[in-house]
Amino acid sequence: MSKFPSKIIENKIIIGVKGRVAESIKELFESDLFKNLLRRFLDRLIKKQSPLLGIFGKEDITAADRDLLYQTLYYLAKLESALVPGVVKGSERFFRDQALLNEFVEQLYNYWRSFDRFIICDSAGDSLDKRPYRTFNATVERLMHLVLQAYRDIQENITSKHPRVYRQVHAGAEVAIIAVPPGKSIFQKEYKFLNEISVIRQVLLYPPLILKPPMNKRKGAFVEVDQNPMSYVKIDQREWLCFPAKVGSLIIFVYFHESFYELGFALSNLFELAADDDLNNPPDGVFLYGVDGTQLQRFGEFPTVFYEDRANDMFVGAIPRGDEFGYFGYTKKMILTLHNLQVMKKGNLPFHGALVQVLLKNNHQANVLLVGDSGAGKSETLEALRKLGNEQIKELTVIADDMGSININDQDNIVAYGTEIGAFLRLDDLHPGYAFGQLDRAIIMSAGQTNARIVLPVTTHENTVRGVPVDYAFYANNYENVDSEHPVIERFESPADAYRVFREGTVMSKGTTTTTGLVHNYFANIFGPVQRKKQHDEIARRFFDRFFENGIFVGQLRTRLGVGGFEAEGPKAAAEELLNLLMN
Repeated sequence: MSKFPSKIIENKIIIGVKGRVAESIKELFESDLFKNLLRRFLDRLIKKQSPLLGIFGKEDITAADRDLLYQTLYYLAKLESALVPGVVKGSERFFRDQALLNEFVEQLYNYWRSFDRFIICDSAGDSLDKRPYRTFNATVERLMHLVLQAYRDIQENITSKHPRVYRQVHAGAEVAIIAVPPGKSIFQKEYKFLNEISVIRQVLLYPPLILKPPMNKRKGAFVEVDQNPMSYVKIDQREWLCFPAKVGSLIIFVYFHESFYELGFALSNLFELAADDDLNNPPDGVFLYGVDGTQLQRFGEFPTVFYEDRANDMFVGAIPRGDEFGYFGYTKKMILTLHNLQVMKKGNLPFHGALVQVLLKNNHQANVLLVGDSGAGKSETLEALRKLGNEQIKELTVIADDMGSININDQDNIVAYGTEIGAFLRLDDLHPGYAFGQLDRAIIMSAGQTNARIVLPVTTHENTVRGVPVDYAFYANNYENVDSEHPVIERFESPADAYRVFREGTVMSKGTTTTTGLVHNYFANIFGPVQRKKQHDEIARRFFDRFFENGIFVGQLRTRLGVGGFEAEGPKAAAEELLNLLMN
């Protein structure tokens, strides 16, 4: 029996399996999950006073009526409608209006598909992770075909007609994972309970994955606390999973509660899943996403907190569960905060920005760093550069999409690294055709809302960790218009001038958080540096002096993404100027 019980919570259906799912329509209909789904659907129709309830031929629907409907659907999966009343006494009432019954089945099927649907393959005591394709084929594919077969058989038995067009939609699970117990007990003391949480080893996605998280923006800041949150956390291991993420050269174990499964699984498109060898030692960071809020009350009303465990050389993050925290940005940014804190601890400089390696057709190569806050136009400018550079650019390689770090290597060179293999982008700011061109691998969140987002892979882990020299470092200025005194590209004359602009971190907010208008975020990076300004200031001054000593082009690039009317034209013009600079 699976460690993970099948259940319906909020807008999610979680199917826990041990080796296989139902192997027949009979098993599918006899499952507690289907019975629960039918019950919820009827409750919903009763609350709405839906005309579909006309199939019962009465207003007062009893438990016996519900059971009669279940039995009718059960036999309709294998018998034509004319034969069912001979098997299920009293079911003839449902066939008085066959069109209405058919519509009921259609809406029940759509109700099932309205949920985010996940399969968790429990590999405890098994070796499912050693043959993942076979496991996924025996679970996800089988469930999809069973659901489609049941839906089609029932409708054909009601109407005695075959569809002329079959739409092979994702009727089964949208995400499946194989989870295994940790290989060995690597945690001690207050962390010991983490040894019981299953670790994700394989992931199967069916993109495009359209998710409906409860929130579409992030608010507040991550606060450093002087007590370890792990000392106060108690969990039910059956409700939690671990996504061991490679974040640049670091390993961070991300533990997430089932109420945030859709956001935890979306990490597959953003961070490389750690290899088996990475699980043998304690990680560089531990993050619990979805802790019972009462266990974090001691840390304030909005306890999105982190703690430095010096004894274990590890940073710990914790965020409560609850709809107000149900936004992917909380997950991503806490992971990157823990990364940045470790980077600063080593005396290196974290950055909030995008880094790309541009190889021109004249074989000139340049590495361009764009630093800026969310909505500053970094990704938009680089995408415009990719489109504009078809004739001049041989290859454009993403090293960092949103966060990374800068080191000084043994040869005294400035070298930069990335963290993520994916991008978390605002749909509103992308070229209209871009998102459609990426649907075959995309996860889309909050579609149709402000700050709708797409998560998709854009590079490889090997690219993020190989380290590249920095040739150009720009601050992405999205708030100033362009004129004779404010060119698209402006080079700073001194480290002090550059340091001042980067440190002020000015940006016109694009609605990615609850802030609006012109705001100032220290180094455009509230994810570690702002919590430790003194430490970061010392590092940043040293690096900016070295930028100028090493002849790196340091300036600002006016993207105008926050200037009305220039949301598309601004990044395009910035990309054109950048391309001209690289060419010359």
